[in-house]
Amino acid sequence: IEVNYLEKLFDLVMDAILCVGAFLMMLWYSPLLTLIALVLSLLPLGASLVAGKHLARREQEVSRKNDSFLSMVKDGLAGFSVVKSFKAEKDILRLFSQSNAQAQEAKRRRMCLAQVLRSLGSVAGVGVFLVAAVLALAGKGVTPGVAWVFLQLSGLSIMFLQEGPEMLANRRSALALMDKLADSLSQNVREEGAPIPKKLEEGIQVRDLSFSYQEGEEVLHHVNAQFQAGKSYALVGASGSGKSTLLNLLMAGHSGYSGEILYDGRELSTVSTQSLYELVSLVEQNVFVFNSTLRDNITMFRDFPPQQVQRAEELSGLAPIIQEKGEGYLCGENGSGLSGGQRQRVSIARCLLRHTPVLLVDEATASLDKETAFRISSSILDLEGLTRVVVTHSLDEALLRRYDGILVLHHGRVVETGQFQELMDRKGLFYSLYTVAQ
Repeated sequence: IEVNYLEKLFDLVMDAILCVGAFLMMLWYSPLLTLIALVLSLLPLGASLVAGKHLARREQEVSRKNDSFLSMVKDGLAGFSVVKSFKAEKDILRLFSQSNAQAQEAKRRRMCLAQVLRSLGSVAGVGVFLVAAVLALAGKGVTPGVAWVFLQLSGLSIMFLQEGPEMLANRRSALALMDKLADSLSQNVREEGAPIPKKLEEGIQVRDLSFSYQEGEEVLHHVNAQFQAGKSYALVGASGSGKSTLLNLLMAGHSGYSGEILYDGRELSTVSTQSLYELVSLVEQNVFVFNSTLRDNITMFRDFPPQQVQRAEELSGLAPIIQEKGEGYLCGENGSGLSGGQRQRVSIARCLLRHTPVLLVDEATASLDKETAFRISSSILDLEGLTRVVVTHSLDEALLRRYDGILVLHHGRVVETGQFQELMDRKGLFYSLYTVAQ
């Protein structure tokens, strides 16, 4: 969009000025040749209108292939150690080469069509000179000098005739890509919705909830759940059972679900997102840490009373780290100066500082060692007055016994609910998962 359309707008304006000046001079020298030049110029302009749709489609295809290629590169780099350890270099190189070849072929097709449009502008200029030469040789009122002048002037007009058709086609291509970007940015954007109180009185209720990322492939099937205010709940299940998806929907991550998600009886789809964010905080596995001070990362560059910040640091377990490093300690790029457990504690401190009534935790300790994971999970369960919904892979009895309720998901369905001992006594899926994990 920038290179093929926006930057060329300036060149197009200059070429248009030169073209107008050249045509005025050509008209003064020979109205007949000028008329012929205008007729010949309709050829590239007409071709650009016809080919514009094709160029737009080829531009979109280049965009899609580039997306695929970049994803392939990212996956290859992220899985470098795995590729090396399994000696799968040749297979990954083959996949890389295929993706690269497809991207280059899409670019070649686009460039060929663009070059054809550019060449048509040159044909128009050459055609004017040939006609002038024929008229001069036939003595039809055009002298060799006029033919020579037309050759020079046509060179100025050719630039516009060359750039104009391609520019029109590129404009259609750019608009098509803009539409693609607009569609991506508009997904799950809600401008409407009513505000709700910044407190949770009754709780969160999920009724007959179903959801799919792709049509015909449901991830959640008729899920029903009740999360009472002020209590803690664990979501457990095998990988791909729908735990994170359910948590994401509670955070309004997607709007295309069927069923109901109720916050104190208010359907989530009718609630403004700004109001929801005042009610709910999220702790994720990947914590975003700026290359700034510890205090800035905790407060997210906002001003809070010192007592409030200190309390959040103590409850999250950051107080010893603050005493050791100081609030002015620089965390490094992507939090490289902090351990995984310390970054998670920063994330928890942020949520406590915001003091939202609901805390959602999505596999926050999955990448941590067992001891650190236990301390983080205990810190979350120690928090009082919050409604906590925790997606966890760690089936530690000491922790699981502290939850007010455990929901077991299997293939997108809630198959068991209850407290730890109840589920163990049933000897169902939870019993199996717990037994295997020990």
